[in-house]
Amino acid sequence: MTLQVGSWTLSFLPYVPWPLFWLIAAVGALAVGAMLYGRMRGALLRALTLVLLLGALANPQLAQDEREKLSDIAAVVVDDSDSQGFGQRQAQTDKALEELRQRVAALGNTELRVGRTVTGTTPDTDGTRVLAALSRITADIPPDRYAGAIIISDGQIHDVPGAADIGKLKGPIHTLLSGSKSEIDRRVVIEQAPRFAITGQSHEVRFRVSETPAGTDPVDIAIRLPNGDVQNTAVAPNETQAIVVPIDRAGQNIVEISAAERPGEITTVNNRAMAVIDGIRDRLRVLLISGEPHPGERTWRNMLKADASVDLVHFTILRPPEKQDGTPTKELSLIAFPTRELFLEKLDQFDLVIFDRYQRQSILPDSYLANVADYVRKGGAVLVSSGPDFASGDGLASTPLADVLAAIPTGEVTQEPFKPQVTLLGERHPVSRGLPGDAPDEPKWGRWFRLIDTSTQNNAQELMSGPGSKPLLALARVDNGRVAQFLSDQGWLWARGFEGGGPQLELLRRISHWLMKEPDLEEEALRAHQDGRNLVIERQTLADAANPVEVTTPSGKVSQVPMKQGRPGVFTAAIPAAETGLYVLKDGTLTAFAVTGTADQKEFADVRATGALMQPVAASTGGSIAWLEDGMPRLSKANVGALASGSGWMALTDNQQFRVLAVRETPLFSTLLSLAVLLAGLSFMWYREGR
Repeated sequence: MTLQVGSWTLSFLPYVPWPLFWLIAAVGALAVGAMLYGRMRGALLRALTLVLLLGALANPQLAQDEREKLSDIAAVVVDDSDSQGFGQRQAQTDKALEELRQRVAALGNTELRVGRTVTGTTPDTDGTRVLAALSRITADIPPDRYAGAIIISDGQIHDVPGAADIGKLKGPIHTLLSGSKSEIDRRVVIEQAPRFAITGQSHEVRFRVSETPAGTDPVDIAIRLPNGDVQNTAVAPNETQAIVVPIDRAGQNIVEISAAERPGEITTVNNRAMAVIDGIRDRLRVLLISGEPHPGERTWRNMLKADASVDLVHFTILRPPEKQDGTPTKELSLIAFPTRELFLEKLDQFDLVIFDRYQRQSILPDSYLANVADYVRKGGAVLVSSGPDFASGDGLASTPLADVLAAIPTGEVTQEPFKPQVTLLGERHPVSRGLPGDAPDEPKWGRWFRLIDTSTQNNAQELMSGPGSKPLLALARVDNGRVAQFLSDQGWLWARGFEGGGPQLELLRRISHWLMKEPDLEEEALRAHQDGRNLVIERQTLADAANPVEVTTPSGKVSQVPMKQGRPGVFTAAIPAAETGLYVLKDGTLTAFAVTGTADQKEFADVRATGALMQPVAASTGGSIAWLEDGMPRLSKANVGALASGSGWMALTDNQQFRVLAVRETPLFSTLLSLAVLLAGLSFMWYREGR
């Protein structure tokens, strides 16, 4: 049994069990009661003696605690996200934090923990995550010492829990709002845009220009398409609009929509929005024409058929041109060769045309081959794999196709063993750079035995060479199209594993994708991507050095970034991705775009200060919401369970916790004095009875 008042504690440790104690007390009380009822002499003295005796049996102990009061711990979360840089918000925040420090110090017995949150730059951390920061800084605070939290923010908080989880928050949680209740803003909102799209097709993007408060005048906007073209127009505010966007290339296609500045608006950062559409190729259509059966023909066919995204049309000319016996042409094949349909009507529907050891024959007249040359100039792609046929007078070099070829034969054929070598230019070119098995001294791949001697034209790039540094692989750009030539027909030796084989499939894959203008294989390219909290810039070039890159951040800041060579032909740099949105990169020749965070970043979706998002939190935890422009509310302490906010004031919880350092105990009936009092009472009772 214990009775506590403040730091004093009275406890009873009886010498007999409590049931026996209460039995003795009951018997004694009955006896004394009977004496009092019968008005016997000495009844009061006997009652006093009984009380002293029961007190001795109860053995009362008086204890006093030596205590140390524990301080309450309050948390302050400061919103340092990008939107806090608008208007006077940062100044209001800094002033409020300083006043809070002073007022908490004046309360006494209260500690203050301050945490900060910034705008995330990845999809998982996008937006202002204040409650996540609050959870981190309060994780090790004992629950019985937690006094509550104060959040200093513009109210645009993107991790407010749902209704089912708000009740789990510990409180009170107060919010001090920076900014103003009368802010004006205009922003561009992408309502609908495809995440993926087929290249060569057009897709619709829906958007609107949102204004608060709503305006009536048309808004001037500029639309930047993925190909760099800019369209200017005017639209009505707060009404959904639609534009048709052509997807011209594989990879990222960025559509940027920007609106003119509205007078008096809080910021223009969200006056533009982006839609990032990943262009993917549909099934690639390849036309393969083999001039005659040979060991490498099956290699070409197997490579192309193994790719599920390739639709292959393959024709092999089985009858050699020197065999002339008068057989009608229409009877020379099991299936009629649809030359007119392929080379006049539907040629432009193919993504790539391959001539494999083709010799000039009556099957394809010069007019058809001239059409192939025009196909290249208009943007088509041709790959020529040459054997001895190319060096003869009936080769492709003697047809109208010669004007667009990368190399022209000299008429000689080199017949000797050699290992294909990557040239110095090839070491920097993405088609041949870093091929598996390549080595500075001698490549670790098998030999070939034949090379067609040629001279290059059309500013061809020689990426691989054979004996005497003669061209083996040459690439050329002709007007809008591209041509690649293999000046040997023995690549199949690599595919068959001769002397260890070689990277034929990888090389052919790279050549094919370069011919079809795959962005990753462009020899001159500027690109950037987000890697964690950094923006990694990559400049691919055949030059010996790369110019500094001018980087414009989403907020408009411009900086010059020097580039360093990481591997041949590739120069890189990394800068902190401190902002979310569209980065514009220029190096004087090329322009590129990169998006950090998400294209529809939450931080700038709505930048007006508001208390609406935190209102459910304040209501659930007993907190409050106050605008700093109306003045700093008074700060006080309130007992556990008491009201924690009101008009012009807010309170932290006074938990009144303490730590016991020592306990001083005093037995009340175990001292000589208490024993003397008991003996004196008994003696006086006997003396009184003896008279």
